Amino acid sequence: MSIEFFLTSLIVVLLPGTGVIYTLATGLGQGAKASIIAAFGCTLGIVPHVFASIVGLAAILHASSQVFEVIKMLGVLYLFYMAWNVLRDGGMMTVTEERTKHSTLKIIRNAILLNFLNPKLSLFFLAFLPQFIPADTANPTPMLVVLALIFMLLTFIVFIGYGLCASMARDMVISRPNVMRWFRRTFAGAFALLGLRLALGE
Repeated sequence: MSIEFFLTSLIVVLLPGTGVIYTLATGLGQGAKASIIAAFGCTLGIVPHVFASIVGLAAILHASSQVFEVIKMLGVLYLFYMAWNVLRDGGMMTVTEERTKHSTLKIIRNAILLNFLNPKLSLFFLAFLPQFIPADTANPTPMLVVLALIFMLLTFIVFIGYGLCASMARDMVISRPNVMRWFRRTFAGAFALLGLRLALGE
């Protein structure tokens, strides 16, 4: 692994996206353990896109605009659903002294779907990973797999950091309802904006 790959991957992972926002929201609403589960789910959600890019399915997605549009619109609808879920009472960002309890499977399911329903991730890996493979490599597949695993590990570690930071802010927001209300509106707006951005993407 080159230092260029590590630094580029780290920057990409650190940028706020659906996974970061979901992990932050989960950590704030449900605590540290739930945020780690969310980070794990978001990392799992990368697997189908990595697989697709390595076997070349991303090229099919790129060529078939209809398939791309169908998956994209499902992703848009799910992001809007997550925005509503953040805002509603009893939703994923309802913060009380007793931690909101959502099952592990539900947290992982939401996290996986957020990434899985974003076809741009397949195209991203198709464009991103090959840049770090030497041109004279006879069989690039093993190296692509290694790079993908490193990217996923970085994702998991960074997302855990985001989630734990959010969970540590719980005590502050519990005693300040107005702050929590602002947080919920901000996260809901972020999910809605990401959905709009995906909808308008080509």
